[in-house]
Amino acid sequence: MVTVVRGEDARRKIDPKDLPYEDTSDVAPLEGIIGQERAAEALALGLEIRAEGFHVFVAGFPGTGRTTAVRNFVERLARSRPVPRDWCYVYNFRDPQRPKALSLPPGEGRRLAHRLEDVVAFLRRELPRAFEGEEFQNRQKEIVSRFEDERRRLLEGLNRRALMQGFLVQIGPDGLYIVPHRGGEPLPEAELNAMGEEERNELFARRRKVEEDLAQTFREIQQREREMREALRSLERTVGEHIVQSAFAELFEVYAEEKEVLRYLEEVREDVLEHLPLFLKGPERPLPFLPAEDPLRRYAVNVFVDHSETDGAPVVVERNPTFPNLIGRIEREAVLGILRTDFTLLRAGSLHRANGGYLILPAADLLRAPFAWDGLKRALRERSVVVEDVGETYGIVTSRSLAPEPIPLDLKVILVGDPFLYFLLYHYDPDFRELFKVKAEFGTTMPYTEANVRNFVAFLRTLVDKENLLHLEASAVAAVLEYAMRLAEDREKLSTRFADLADVVREAHAYAAREGAERIFREHVVRALEARVYRSALVRDLIYELIATGTLRVAVSGAEVGVVNGIAVSTVGDLTFGRPQRISVSVSAGREGILDIEREARLGGRIHTKGVLILGGYLRATYEREAPLSLAAQIVFEQSYDPIDGDSASLAELVALLSALSGIPVRQDLAVTGSVDQKGNVQAVGGVNEKIEGFYDITRALGWTKTQGVVIPRANLRNLMLREDVVRAIEAGEFSVYAVGHVDEALELLLGVSAGARDEEGEFPPDSVHGRVSATLKRFQAMLRGTPPVATVRPPEAPQESEAKLPPEPFPRGEGSGS
Repeated sequence: MVTVVRGEDARRKIDPKDLPYEDTSDVAPLEGIIGQERAAEALALGLEIRAEGFHVFVAGFPGTGRTTAVRNFVERLARSRPVPRDWCYVYNFRDPQRPKALSLPPGEGRRLAHRLEDVVAFLRRELPRAFEGEEFQNRQKEIVSRFEDERRRLLEGLNRRALMQGFLVQIGPDGLYIVPHRGGEPLPEAELNAMGEEERNELFARRRKVEEDLAQTFREIQQREREMREALRSLERTVGEHIVQSAFAELFEVYAEEKEVLRYLEEVREDVLEHLPLFLKGPERPLPFLPAEDPLRRYAVNVFVDHSETDGAPVVVERNPTFPNLIGRIEREAVLGILRTDFTLLRAGSLHRANGGYLILPAADLLRAPFAWDGLKRALRERSVVVEDVGETYGIVTSRSLAPEPIPLDLKVILVGDPFLYFLLYHYDPDFRELFKVKAEFGTTMPYTEANVRNFVAFLRTLVDKENLLHLEASAVAAVLEYAMRLAEDREKLSTRFADLADVVREAHAYAAREGAERIFREHVVRALEARVYRSALVRDLIYELIATGTLRVAVSGAEVGVVNGIAVSTVGDLTFGRPQRISVSVSAGREGILDIEREARLGGRIHTKGVLILGGYLRATYEREAPLSLAAQIVFEQSYDPIDGDSASLAELVALLSALSGIPVRQDLAVTGSVDQKGNVQAVGGVNEKIEGFYDITRALGWTKTQGVVIPRANLRNLMLREDVVRAIEAGEFSVYAVGHVDEALELLLGVSAGARDEEGEFPPDSVHGRVSATLKRFQAMLRGTPPVATVRPPEAPQESEAKLPPEPFPRGEGSGS
């Protein structure tokens, strides 16, 4: 039996008096995740399990508040977790290309850096003072004087022995020379040339002896010089050791429990003692115009991750998860066009900053960033992260760079993405299944319960406090709740598209503030909602104008055989609206079966084609006594030039088909939406509110007879949240909404004739809809008697080669323009 929808059933209205507060100031701010118990439980479990691979993927559609909810949930959990240790990179004295990673208690990294800075400053000040002291200078002079005396003694001995051999030892610009002499004067070259061969050979023999003596003397002088330098170093070390020891004493005491830090401090102290002269001069400047290089930079501490101001475990939300932002980067300094780097230029990535806590990443952005997904997986698999150049890692750049020690990872990574992205990763990336074993799925709706309503209003209070908005009076809260039910397309549920709801509140605040109101009232929310539609409705209004001017043919009065007003749903940007769509059917005797013109024209989608095929099943089930059916029928959406999909027009198509077969005209003041099965049961469809409102708007534009209305599936009654002007028209009896559960109910309403049922002999009443259809089918059969039986529908064509074969869809697809 047809259900006539009353005004009170067309929209669920919330009485502000039923809300236990005057405005949102009476409600505490939101704590926890609202309306997502399933996701909250999964998230809690995933964050609790510390085993490898139990990272979390939060699946939900944009606008459901998934990232904000997850961050708030994790931040509350993080407060009870210990603060992780700091990480520093320091100079590696054994291998400068491989900086060492040091772990310290939280806050100690910065303090270690400051303390070492103080130590270096102390040594810069005290070591020159000690080395410039009189005692040190005297002892240094004594060592140098002793060496000079020894060198003089060796050279004098060499000179005496050379004179005895007839040679002089002379000092030239390039060293010592030996020349033959006579009477203490160098022998003239003419005399050398005048010597006989025997005398000359004897002279050369003596020269070789002197040269050997000279070489031996040089070796002894070099040995004495080495002894002098060692003595000077020993003196410097003796003098400096006391100062260095006093400078490092406090550090060794403070970090007595940190073995790695103690080992590093020992290396620093030994290196300082080995390079004491570095503290006696300023930074080196190779050229006047070049920046000075500080040789003491090696003693700096790069505080890589600092938790001195962290409360609990860190929670990092990385909005731009590129490879360097995740893994860290090695910065470089340009000097005369040459890039150089060292351990002080290592910079932490979000994996380092979140280590010991939680890292929240947008999955889509992560996958779009080159190399970032592989870098993250590698770090999670190895449970450590290494700062590296992406070019060097993937062989793009082969220049030598630093290779810092890896830092162990102990964190939870939470990816946030839509369900389809989860489905793709789960099926096509084996690593994903091994690393992200917990799925926390956010729904787009939540039940309309007292607890959820209370949390919903708490969300509004949080929004008001966070953005300094006006408080919402109870009537405004009721309006937002009603809009949330409309977004959910269910009067028993609330939408969790909190981004859209928050935008409505922000816009309502703007209208209230413009008026100077102290609070946001219902009229401000209504105005904001109307303005949102108006801003986006240009295309809708142009289509309505084409209908109103007759360019697009739509009749909203009278009756016509084989023509039904279906309702299409179109989405343009953020606006979804309904519009009438003429569906016509022509029939004749034939063997072609049911021909879907939209499909033949490549405009019909798969789901729409399925709906048309179901019509053939209905005909066979209903008129089995008339089989084989001898029918040629063409179904078309008139003046439709865009792709059509969805099965929500199948009820309208079936009514038009039965009208054409029976010859009974269809009321044009009624529009139809609904899906049917092979038994004629009417099934629920999407966009029912937009469809009703779209036909209502067209009837107002084309001429209001006050008999117009829309036929919808009975299963859609709970989805009704119509505009208030449509509700008022229903209450005034100027517009109607009818709900049906079977095609026979729709036939009787639209054709005004009883549908009919088979009698004991299996025949339909002759004046009923089915009786007339049966008679027509028998007539067609008689006309084609003797011809081979034909199918009632055209067989589906093989899919085009260009159509990609995808795996099963993980969630139902929304209906397209044909719904």
